[in-house]
Amino acid sequence: MTTTVTPPETTPARQTKRSRLPKSARAGGTLHGGPIAYAILILFTIVSLFPLVWTAIAASRDNQRLAQTPPPFWFGSNLFKNLEIAWTDANLGEAFLNTTIVAGISALTIVVLSTIAGFAFAKLRFKGRNALMLIVIGTMMVPPQLSVIPLYMMVAKLDWTDQLQAVIFPSLVSAFGVFFMRQYLLQALPDEIIEAARVDGASSWRVVWHVVFPAARPAMAVLGMLMFVQTWNDFLWPFLVLTQTGNPTVQVAVAGLGRGYTPDQSLIMAGALLGTLPLLLVFAIFGKQIVGGIMQGAVKG
Repeated sequence: MTTTVTPPETTPARQTKRSRLPKSARAGGTLHGGPIAYAILILFTIVSLFPLVWTAIAASRDNQRLAQTPPPFWFGSNLFKNLEIAWTDANLGEAFLNTTIVAGISALTIVVLSTIAGFAFAKLRFKGRNALMLIVIGTMMVPPQLSVIPLYMMVAKLDWTDQLQAVIFPSLVSAFGVFFMRQYLLQALPDEIIEAARVDGASSWRVVWHVVFPAARPAMAVLGMLMFVQTWNDFLWPFLVLTQTGNPTVQVAVAGLGRGYTPDQSLIMAGALLGTLPLLLVFAIFGKQIVGGIMQGAVKG
């Protein structure tokens, strides 16, 4: 008597289970969301874009129309006029240059120093490593407003008030950057690669340059983008040490718009819109590379 055994792959139960899967999933393709998923994504997109759109709408109106109820929900005819007035009154050309210098130097320095420090905390063994890491994390819990007075006294003694170095030097290091790079390098950089480089005779700095930096490139791009945006939008400290007539950053220059007994909200919105456009341009140019780097690093990790 011969018994026929059906292979597990072709049993009716397994065939029924496979038939319930979408065709793209069975073929190893890309899953597509249904109408509910698309509706949720569209809703979140609208909510996210609304502040920017409202800023542009307010910048295209006059102050009298903005004070009325209900407020306008569509563009007016004064957009380019208000943008021109805001650009001239706030001297935004010089402010853009100053902010680009400050944000660029700060972001680049933070990325380099954070990557080196993150590598040391993640892969090197030295006495007191965990205690130092706890101190670094602890500094993230201290409100930055507490350091304003001693930092201003130090800047005043160095005679750096109303100069860009007063904004640049306090922002050259970041505890968040060190923690961020440490966490990334713990997973993305295998110990075997470092040991192989040392066996080949590479010094510590050559390991950093030829092994750590290439492996950390996706995280470095993300950290650089975050630090650039954070420095660009920083207001409190630049407002304290810089003036609108000296070496203003964008946020300090925009703060000087619309002054008077009745502030001109349309000019303030026009200045805010001009201050946001460079960030949108930077993300539009480098956003795809940054997202691709994140995905590449995630796959490698």
